Amino acid sequence: YNDVYEVKLPPRHRFPMGKYRQVRTKVQDMISDLPQEQKERVDWGELRYFLSTTHDTTYIQRFLVGDQTEKEQRNVGFPWSTEGVDRALSSVGGTLAAACFSSSSTGSDDVVSDQYSPCWAAHIAGGTHHAFYDYGEGFCIFSDMAVTANVVLERYPDIIKNKILMIDLDVHQGNGNASQNSNADRVFTFSMHSSGNYFSPKQESDLDIELPIGCSDQAYLMTLNHWLKRFRIEHNREKDNKYKWDLIIFQAGVDVLEDDRLGRMSLSSKGVERRNELVYEFAHDLKIPLVICMGGGYPKRDDGWKSIIDAHSNVY
Repeated sequence: YNDVYEVKLPPRHRFPMGKYRQVRTKVQDMISDLPQEQKERVDWGELRYFLSTTHDTTYIQRFLVGDQTEKEQRNVGFPWSTEGVDRALSSVGGTLAAACFSSSSTGSDDVVSDQYSPCWAAHIAGGTHHAFYDYGEGFCIFSDMAVTANVVLERYPDIIKNKILMIDLDVHQGNGNASQNSNADRVFTFSMHSSGNYFSPKQESDLDIELPIGCSDQAYLMTLNHWLKRFRIEHNREKDNKYKWDLIIFQAGVDVLEDDRLGRMSLSSKGVERRNELVYEFAHDLKIPLVICMGGGYPKRDDGWKSIIDAHSNVY
């Protein structure tokens, strides 16, 4: 986490920028005595290289110096600022740091045993799954998940020997992830989302599951459980590594909640908690390292943030 995630926006802007600090504070109060201020300097140079593994270098440079048209800024949803650059870069860096920690702390799969416990790491931000190769949309500028996958595959070849599984459970399709990984043989993209939520024409993930508008707990959880069981069976097959994963990246958006402003599903807070548990049980049972990133969550009222903050916090 980095407090640079919270930047000043115009009055009555629709993005709930304050949720990052609120979630961080709530989680921190529950689990640690760390200092309340968590603001770290952002190294543009190193992150620029990581971004270039995934994004167009001209697009990266134009964003860094503020050379963006009004239309580009409208599509993203944020006005450009130097603080916004720090935010976008650190958002990528946080997910990447979590994945590097998880991967480097795990060790080779040659030592997997009954006592083996893979490392999990979480990032209180990220999940920017609407960022494409040379443009952004839907509050997403760079794809933290795609950048992370590319860097980890390059950096840890002795640990990430098979594939990376992206589990995207935001209410919106992970269209940027689908596009960015369309030719990535070692990344499997799974997006389960509402049929009524698209920022732009949908892309093709390795597996897309569309659920109806208004979908509630029972149907949602039955569907997710079905596919995770299928994944578990396929992962345990020894003959085919198509479904053999050495790392899971979980986009844990909570905009599936019934009182989310932009979502069009009807999950209860307990339903979202159970959704998270299903993913965690899946990763735990298969002894796969897990990286968790935040995703969407949009309160309906200025004074009605509690359910969204609680749901995000419960992810962690």
